[in-house]
Amino acid sequence: MRLPIGSTDVSASGGNAELIGRCGSGWKRISDSGMTLAAAIALLDTGNHDGAHVDFVRQDAVPSASVDSPRFAPGEGILWRYGRYIETARVIRDDARGLVVWIPSGSARLESVPADGRRTRDVPLEERFSVPWVTRESTWTGPGVVRVAPTGRPWSVWFFRQIDGTPAGAYVNLELPHRRVAGDPGGIVSRDLVLDLWIDAEHPGSEDIWLKDADELVAAVEQGRFTAEQAEAVRSLADHAGQELVASGGWPLDEGWDVWAPDAAMDVPVALPVNADMDAARLRSGRTSLEG
Repeated sequence: MRLPIGSTDVSASGGNAELIGRCGSGWKRISDSGMTLAAAIALLDTGNHDGAHVDFVRQDAVPSASVDSPRFAPGEGILWRYGRYIETARVIRDDARGLVVWIPSGSARLESVPADGRRTRDVPLEERFSVPWVTRESTWTGPGVVRVAPTGRPWSVWFFRQIDGTPAGAYVNLELPHRRVAGDPGGIVSRDLVLDLWIDAEHPGSEDIWLKDADELVAAVEQGRFTAEQAEAVRSLADHAGQELVASGGWPLDEGWDVWAPDAAMDVPVALPVNADMDAARLRSGRTSLEG
């Protein structure tokens, strides 16, 4: 028997989740603000958002919708940057619609972790944005993932799969509209916005839709990462993603990325570059999530 709408659970990554709807059955609004997409982005895409999530290359990055935005070639290794989080990926396709990449299992990444050795999810919510942190190099574990950055939109879509390669679901990660930076390697720059949507792969045509980490967004306000108005803007972005993407099953959900398979060359793990930028990134730390 399927869970009723409103059921709560804990996601695979350890975050709280609420079943808020099903594909094909309308969309229950998450925000009551009625904020436009442009207004929500304007509240969130500010230079003083918080110090720890500032990316040093952002000043040279170009909005992905700009005619001056760099393009990446199929097979090219790039960096997908979320401030102090830096991931590696390999380009599948890049065109006016958006960037599609593959993250092979074992690909290198930098992540911020609590300085005392705990996992982030093991830190109580009331402390999560206020504990000291350091940077650690790790790798992408589990099956590889297709990740899509639609041009000009404040989200990316991650297509997860089971160990046997069958689809597990699609993760709609709310984040700032992507910017791009050229270089060797080049890449995209964004900033994670805490709240996410999960579209389960079961029951094709009426997939369960889960709202993930709403409690963490509240904690982010209480600990100073967002203002209350910015948090409402994030909720509004979830509504726009639901209406524009999830409810309609629009691109990239309609293009078969959940079953796409890499060839041997595409599936080679991607390494972090050896350069001064990565050396500096490895040394980042802060006394709280707002510093560093």
